[in-house]
Amino acid sequence: MPARIVSGPMGMIGSMHLPEPRGPLSEALCRDLATSPTLSAATIAQGDRVSSAGPGALTDEDLQIALAVLYELHYRGFDGVPEEWEWDPALLGLRAGLERRHVAALRELTGPIAVTDEPVDRRLGALVAADDGPSLSSYMAKQGTVEQWREYLTLRSVYHLKEADPHTFAIPRLSGRAKAAMVEIQADEYGGGSVARMHSELFAGLLRSLGLDAGYGALWDEAPAVAFASVNTMSLFGLHRRWRGAALGHLTAVEMTSSEPSRRYSAGLRRLGFDERVTVFYDEHVEADAVHEQIASVDMCGSLVSGEPELAEDVLFGAACSLAMDGLAAAHLLGAWEAGRSALRGQPPLAA
Repeated sequence: MPARIVSGPMGMIGSMHLPEPRGPLSEALCRDLATSPTLSAATIAQGDRVSSAGPGALTDEDLQIALAVLYELHYRGFDGVPEEWEWDPALLGLRAGLERRHVAALRELTGPIAVTDEPVDRRLGALVAADDGPSLSSYMAKQGTVEQWREYLTLRSVYHLKEADPHTFAIPRLSGRAKAAMVEIQADEYGGGSVARMHSELFAGLLRSLGLDAGYGALWDEAPAVAFASVNTMSLFGLHRRWRGAALGHLTAVEMTSSEPSRRYSAGLRRLGFDERVTVFYDEHVEADAVHEQIASVDMCGSLVSGEPELAEDVLFGAACSLAMDGLAAAHLLGAWEAGRSALRGQPPLAA
C-alpha cells in the first residue's frame, strides 16, 4: 500500500525509533547512536564523503535522513539513544559538514538574493508574488484522490507533527518587538494554551481521519528526502544564531503563503466527502495565517531589520528557501503521480 495505514491504536506518545538507514552514512550513524559511546571512524569517514559530494544534496536520501537524525536529538530524541549524544563534539562536527553542503544546495536552488532599500515587508511580498512554483493545493482541491492525500500527508507529517518547533528555537535569539511578534505567532501555533487546539494535534487528527499512523515520527520511513530537506532547513535556521534572520524570513513566507492554499486543501477534502471534523486543521490555518501575515512581515521581520539592517539579505534568503522547498516537494509529488507511481519510498505504483 502506498502509505502506512493503521486500524488499531496510534503510535505511543513519546515513542520515537531510529529510522531505517538509507545509505552508508545513516547506517553507520544509527549504529553508533544505538550501540557505541563514541562516534566511530567509519561514521566520520562516511560523513566526510557525503559532505564533500557534488550537487543533489536536497534529494540525497542518505544525507537528509542522517541530518534529520542529528537534528532530532535536539527535539524528542530516540528510544534507546543516550541523551548525552545531543552535544557530542564529534557529532556536531559531522553535522557541520552536512550543513555546509545543505546550505550550498539551498544557495544554488534560490539563486542570488537582491537587496534593495525598500521596506523588508514589501520585498517579502514581492518575493512571494514572483513565486511560480507548481500549485499542489490547486491539484489537491480539484483532483487529488484519497490515496494521493495519504501520500501528501505522509510527506507533510515530518513537519506538521512538530509544526512550530523548528522556528521556536529562534525566539531566544531575538529581542524587542521582533521577539514579541514571534511569540504572538507561535502561541497560536501551540493552541493558545489548549492542547486540543495545537496545530500539531489538529494535524494528528487529520492523519487518523485518513487512516494513517499519527504517532510522532511513525511515517518517517515512508517519507522521501524532500520532506526531510524542508524540515532540516527550518532546523538549521532555528538552531544557529547566525541564521536567525533566515529563520524569521522562512516563518514569514510560511505565514504569507498558507491561508489561500489551506482554503484549497480544505475544499479538496470536502470534495471527497470529509466534513469539518477532518478539515479543521486547514480551516484553522485559513483564519490564523491571514492574521499572522502582517505580524510576521511588518512587526517581526520589519523590526528585526530595522535594528539589524545587515540581516535583510538573510531574511529574504530564508523566505526564498521556504518557497523553493515547497516547490521542490510539489514537483516531487506531482511528478510521481503524473508518471503513475507512488511518491513515497519503496512503494508500488498507485492505482489509476
